[in-house]
Amino acid sequence: MKMAIVSKNLTHAYGDLSVLKDLSFSIPVGDFFIVIGPNGSGKSTLMKTISGIEKSKKGRVEILGHLMHTYSRKALARIMAYVPQMVPVDFPFTVKEVVLMGRSPHLGVLGLEQERDFEIAAQAMSFTGIEDLGTRRMDQLSGGEVQRVFIARAICQEPQIVLLDEPTASLDLAHQVRIMDLMERLKEERGVTVVMVSHDVNLAAMYGDHLLLMKEGEIVSLGSPGEVLTYDILEEAYGCKLLVDESPLGGLQRVTLVPGKFIDADM
Repeated sequence: MKMAIVSKNLTHAYGDLSVLKDLSFSIPVGDFFIVIGPNGSGKSTLMKTISGIEKSKKGRVEILGHLMHTYSRKALARIMAYVPQMVPVDFPFTVKEVVLMGRSPHLGVLGLEQERDFEIAAQAMSFTGIEDLGTRRMDQLSGGEVQRVFIARAICQEPQIVLLDEPTASLDLAHQVRIMDLMERLKEERGVTVVMVSHDVNLAAMYGDHLLLMKEGEIVSLGSPGEVLTYDILEEAYGCKLLVDESPLGGLQRVTLVPGKFIDADM
């Protein structure tokens, strides 16, 4: 099986603070791979490191069979797109202009877009359902619309791998499902490997092919949702009372938090 990303003994620190501790894992090509875990577990740092934004202190990352450092920044951007958790929108660009920025890794020396670049941008906007927003300024959009714009920009890069850091954070339920369905379509229809961070273990159960559960910079569990989302493993990672049963949708884990008032009542 061909691997999109391989991490071997990946270690990272900010000064004396160790954030990633000897992480080794592989992500198959075409996988929907979701990283979960409590706050401060190193999820965002992991995404920045495997995207090349942060340089690891130790270990190595392979992208499609080649060490990351063998790629130029432009070459890496042609095969891998990164959508950060917090994206500034207070700049005077329209939606169409932002999406078209995704073509930058493919432009020539003069940096001028050609007809094909505009066609790909239009296709990316159509795929993400934002074609009617093209002339709107970014600061005029809702949170869900902003997320879809930056996903469209990532798609415009024509990457083989897309990395997303909590793309559903602060979105309502409808927009969360819309973003997740969009990622599922990207995987199924275009064969793109999707790697994302999520705080929502139930969304991870519904969409993830494989889950990586982290705590304090280490891997707690790695495997299918059924292997990772068990009571014992989740209680160890999150340190709270919860229930794990089968979702009414069938064949999926459902995780329910148990509030303190119910724990006291049971005891």
